[in-house]
Amino acid sequence: MFKLEQRPQASRLWTYGSPLLALIVTVLVGVGLFALLGKDPMSGLQAFFWEPIKSGYALGELAVKATPLLLIALGLAVCFRSNVWNIGAEGQFVIGAVAAGGMALLADKNTGPWIVPAILLAGMLGGMVWAGLVALLRDRFNANEILVSLMLVYVATFFLSFLVYGPWKDPMGYNFPQTKTFERVTQIPRLVQGMRVNIGLLLALGSAALLWVFLFRTRAGFALQVGGLAPAAARYAGFSSRSALWTALLISGAAAGLAGALEVAGPLGQLTPHVPAGYGFAAIIVAFVGRLHPVGMIFSAILMSMFYIGGELAQSRLGLPKALTGVFQGLLLFSLLACDTLVAYRLRWVTRKTPAAAARKGL
Repeated sequence: MFKLEQRPQASRLWTYGSPLLALIVTVLVGVGLFALLGKDPMSGLQAFFWEPIKSGYALGELAVKATPLLLIALGLAVCFRSNVWNIGAEGQFVIGAVAAGGMALLADKNTGPWIVPAILLAGMLGGMVWAGLVALLRDRFNANEILVSLMLVYVATFFLSFLVYGPWKDPMGYNFPQTKTFERVTQIPRLVQGMRVNIGLLLALGSAALLWVFLFRTRAGFALQVGGLAPAAARYAGFSSRSALWTALLISGAAAGLAGALEVAGPLGQLTPHVPAGYGFAAIIVAFVGRLHPVGMIFSAILMSMFYIGGELAQSRLGLPKALTGVFQGLLLFSLLACDTLVAYRLRWVTRKTPAAAARKGL
């Protein structure tokens, strides 16, 4: 029989191998799921893992999905490394989109290109304000940031609905709950003509590089991580836990708000009730699958965006429910949690002794 035995120290091999094993487990379970649903497993796997990368246009769409996931995950990584559990990045994403959309609605046909940086800055400030509410309640009243940040997601969603059903509703929009389409000058510049991928991809990759420098090459980044791993040691070293709380949440809020701004001023081009796409929650999985490391999160964001696109293709081509995307995301997360056991423990084969053998040993 197999027995879990604690390792003397964490396995470096399984620290990085666990996400790969979790992906393999997810694929195998997915194959069984397709078979149970009466669908060809190869067609299902093709929709999730081949269709999103088979052409230049498909890769562009993959980048469109991966950009907000990566940006939000980078901000969440700062929080999680600081032992600040920001679960409400979805709300910060929505408020960033609202702030950016409000700035875009101010533009007219005479507005200059300066409006694009203003839109992105507005989105970042919106996300920072929403995350700042979490920091304020945690700092002043010791409120649990998990509950506060999560509840603020619903407040943000209802606030967006109020705007698109009310004061910001397009009077020429045939009574649909949406704002007017933003002026062309507000659109985020695209990288390739004929494709939707825009400069947000460069901003996301640049943010990953900046986060690496901040976490591993600056005193402030070191202080944040020490505060998360060993709060007592951080206090002894003179690092401020209050400063770490505000810094982590404001960075996370700015990243989520920037993702929201890029989404509404890029692929969407207007505010609708469908702005909340679940990116803020999916980015939590992206952060942990990527091991809270900027490079790892780039690859995990690509993987998660493949799940999004694959879910849409499986719905349209195979007649499978849209919820399949969430199923694959959940499978990946739970597989990772299970496989992470191998980081601190190892499987050891132990021979079960029969009563006769035990008796002989006693003699």
